[in-house]
Amino acid sequence: MQIYFMGICGTAMGNAALLVREQGHEVCGADTGVYPPMSDVLADAGIEVFDGYDVERLAALKPDRVVVGNAMSRGNVEVEWLLNQSAVSFISLPQLLHDTVLLGRRPVVIAGTHGKTTTSTITTFLLDAAGAEPGWLIGGVPRDLPSGAKLGTGDAFVIEGDEYDTAFFDKRSKFIHYRPQLAVLNNLEFDHADIFRDLQDVQRTFRHFLRIIPSQGCAIVNGDDANIAALLPAPWTQVVRVGTGETNDLVIANFTDAAQGAAFDLIWQGELWTRVSWSMHGLFNARNAAMAALAAAFSCGHTSPVEFDLGALARFRGVKRRQDVLHQCAKWTVLEDFAHHPTAIVGALEGLRAAYPDRKLCVSFEPRSNTARTSLFQEAFTQALSGVERVYLGAVHRADSIAAHERLDTERMVAELSKDSSVAMTFADNDALFEQIRADSSAAEGWVFVFFTNGAFDGVPQRTAELLGSK
Repeated sequence: MQIYFMGICGTAMGNAALLVREQGHEVCGADTGVYPPMSDVLADAGIEVFDGYDVERLAALKPDRVVVGNAMSRGNVEVEWLLNQSAVSFISLPQLLHDTVLLGRRPVVIAGTHGKTTTSTITTFLLDAAGAEPGWLIGGVPRDLPSGAKLGTGDAFVIEGDEYDTAFFDKRSKFIHYRPQLAVLNNLEFDHADIFRDLQDVQRTFRHFLRIIPSQGCAIVNGDDANIAALLPAPWTQVVRVGTGETNDLVIANFTDAAQGAAFDLIWQGELWTRVSWSMHGLFNARNAAMAALAAAFSCGHTSPVEFDLGALARFRGVKRRQDVLHQCAKWTVLEDFAHHPTAIVGALEGLRAAYPDRKLCVSFEPRSNTARTSLFQEAFTQALSGVERVYLGAVHRADSIAAHERLDTERMVAELSKDSSVAMTFADNDALFEQIRADSSAAEGWVFVFFTNGAFDGVPQRTAELLGSK
């Protein structure tokens, strides 16, 4: 079958193209902004990528099926052409995965507001270390796996379960398509303000997700999260709770964190499973690991997870863009982190304080996501960044597309943050923010420069690493 991917250079689309190519299908696609690393990955796999959208080219290709990416919308010339055809089949990416990659497998679907990529990566890493030959589709770049996607030959297929909508013609959450046999619900908060009205609306779609877990399946849930507790009970399937509270089935206990990494005990129904010591920081990562450990153990058929060896966790190195060290020397450290929600920022800063206990932090935040750009988390973002020695707020992404009274007010954040010991500034553009860092660099030896963004931050993290590396 010839399959054409519309929007092929997105992380999920590109990795999915690799999977169906691995299945033997002929694959090509188009996108705007065709650039590395995905363009190189696709080229290395022999997948042709066209720069830009062209109706005549698409008509000449005569694909058997067109996969329409989530970023595509009405008005795109190829979308309009496609809708006017009766002989060309089109499908969303999640539906394609349901019909091809996941069919006949045991999907392990990792869901939740935060930590999906890390938890998916840990689960896959543990399954791979156990010789289970898993398949996977991960929305990030794992440090300990050969790629973000692999078909695998084993029963388990690990996939991130995103609650975002499927396509312009299918507004259900992506994870509804993924046939979860084993599901992880890491946490649940309001996010994606562009498609959900409120927390209750997010909970509604997670309830639908829980509803399709089979009777012989299992839901591994954060037992400390009140928003997840509101979804329960789910008597049609097995539910296993994980957390720090003593009533959980798997308890995370005796947590410590220091410069070299964190350590904690995992206690399964009153029995010590193991003590984990690894290079990752933060209780949030310990929770990710606990969830992943159970998912991997159950996927391997263990009814009691204590039979599953977690020794491989000591070798786990994480995922790129999660506290990713871009430069480190005696004078400075420069890190980039994907955090773009107040809770994620709090957790990341907690880990960074443990990793660099004697260092001052200069934190730059780019309000870029559809939720972060709004005033919804005005107070929460301010609270999350309070107490940081220096806070630099980048320009609100596409600020002119949001009414002023609905937009994140960075000037107000600066005023509030400046009331404590923080030095806080906001900038009209990210180039101005970089120039401030340049000016600071002569007097900021020993500082840790941290960049929080779910985008590129106009290359400022990399430019800062290059600047400081040259001094």
